[in-house]
Amino acid sequence: METETLRANIERVRARMAAAAARAGRDPADVTLVAVSKTQPAEVILAACAAGLRLFGENRVEEAGPKAAEVAARLTPAAPPAWHMIGHVQSRKAAAVLPWAALVHSVDSVKLAARLARGVADGTVLPVLLEVNVAGEASKYGFRPAALPAAVEAIAALPGLRIEGLMTMAPLAADPELARPTFRGLARLRDDLARRYPALAWRHLSMGMTDDFEVAIEEGATLVRIGRALFGERT
Repeated sequence: METETLRANIERVRARMAAAAARAGRDPADVTLVAVSKTQPAEVILAACAAGLRLFGENRVEEAGPKAAEVAARLTPAAPPAWHMIGHVQSRKAAAVLPWAALVHSVDSVKLAARLARGVADGTVLPVLLEVNVAGEASKYGFRPAALPAAVEAIAALPGLRIEGLMTMAPLAADPELARPTFRGLARLRDDLARRYPALAWRHLSMGMTDDFEVAIEEGATLVRIGRALFGERT
């Protein structure tokens, strides 16, 4: 992908994000773009960095670590971008996330949280989001809403992890408006947990992708995970 095309895509997405925030009476600065870079090679990430992106989200543990290392090496001495883990993580692969992920969006079990905590170096903290299966889809990972309080109590007690909010994926639908109940439901869950556990931050709602991010922003998203609108269709 040419840098100018990518730059135009970024500007278009940011404009749509700002417009959605304005419709909701929110400050656009409160919403962060996470560029979903799954399957994109280091060359595309470097072009994206040149076009102004500095935060990328990866879905696959095996792909992300080497890519992050290559990008960091090729950007030296410039500051490397930040990377978030946004895809499902098998518990046995948790340790492989730690060297590169600044935030894990997809903590979907107490077992995974415990494996992550076990690998965090003494004196450091890994921020995490709890993935919630708001719509109750059998094909989706995540805690069921009713299981969240017990999960929060167990995970908050683990050393080395810091819960910072929730993440969800809405059911696929042709009409973005059909995602609104899912996003609104996640925001309500977050607000309820913030009342029950005020010592935790609860600052993030990671929700919304290329097809529905504007609705997600209107419902309170602070992190939107966008791939196709930036990089085009995957080949």
